Amino acid sequence: MAYKAPVRDLTFILNEVLEIDRYTNQPGFQDVSSELAQQILEEAGRFSDEVIAPINHSGDKEGCTWAEGGVVTTPKGWKEAYHQMVEAGWPSLTADPAYGGQGMPSIIGSAVGQFTAGASAAFSMYPGLTAGAHAGIHANASDEIKAKYLPKMTSGEWT
Repeated sequence: MAYKAPVRDLTFILNEVLEIDRYTNQPGFQDVSSELAQQILEEAGRFSDEVIAPINHSGDKEGCTWAEGGVVTTPKGWKEAYHQMVEAGWPSLTADPAYGGQGMPSIIGSAVGQFTAGASAAFSMYPGLTAGAHAGIHANASDEIKAKYLPKMTSGEWT
């Protein structure tokens, strides 16, 4: 059975349970409407269904390999899917705009992350681990370290 991102379910949670339109006066939510959230979730769902889910099996079957000299080979289709993810701007979705991010609230990023993990838990480690490292650096590092690392992590150049 092919993966189908639960866009309708997450939209219901954001709009009916969390009522995100009530938070437009809060930091990080000023530019986020239920309509924008819906558009983001629909596009993230499409991306997960069409780009990530089809490579899930190759990740389980092939895995990654490490060769002498530090060369890592990823499963078939993973490199291309990651480049498409970066081109679409998904790694920067919730990151601080000061470092090239889009500044969306983390609740939107959590929904998008759920779609990615649902389509391929293994592939979701690419952006997921970087997001965790990014958050740690953003919260604790000096301005010099932030300036050095966060833009490349935000853009997806480094993962």
